[in-house]
Amino acid sequence: MTQLNASRDEVRVNVVSEGKPGLLGIGAEEAKIIVERLTPMPEPEENEAEMEEGVAGIAESILERLLALMELEATVQRQIFQTTNGEEQISSPLAFDVLGDDLGILIGRRGQTLATLQYMLRLMVSHQTKVWTPIVVDVEGYKKRRSEALQALAVRMAEQVRTRGTPFTLEPMPAYERRIIHLALADHPHVTTQSIGEGDFRKVVILPERD
Repeated sequence: MTQLNASRDEVRVNVVSEGKPGLLGIGAEEAKIIVERLTPMPEPEENEAEMEEGVAGIAESILERLLALMELEATVQRQIFQTTNGEEQISSPLAFDVLGDDLGILIGRRGQTLATLQYMLRLMVSHQTKVWTPIVVDVEGYKKRRSEALQALAVRMAEQVRTRGTPFTLEPMPAYERRIIHLALADHPHVTTQSIGEGDFRKVVILPERD
């Protein structure tokens, strides 16, 4: 996937051979797979509106089915999703907001369950349509509120770093939330940002700008 410059949900993986573990390394065979990059969904034009609606219908149907399997009483609503920072840097052609009561379980800790749901939906739609589509799934406007809160936090902590002249390390965040912080402070004249750590413990450090 690195060679294709694509994320996991932008490719289709076909297993040719599962390989063999062998005995003490003798007779072992490596697994063989074929990784195929999915065709990105083109920007909608007048003659492509019907195609977009078709993909939207498939995505909405799959999402509703997933929610039903999770035994959640919720409705799915199409929306225009756009933020100035973060994971959804551009307007997504397909965005859905899940509405209902007591949906905190669908968001999960730091939005991890919601991120997984969105990832699964993208994979399932891509597998069915053979086209990669940047679908966004939100729950009761959680992502928009979280984005605005993170941008405010970034500005507030940047001022603290500027005043005190010492770095400040934020709590661990998923990649798209770290991106919100980085972009919010990208043009700040007195601080810089960098990510440190590994995996789920990766976090953003805000540092004073040095002459």
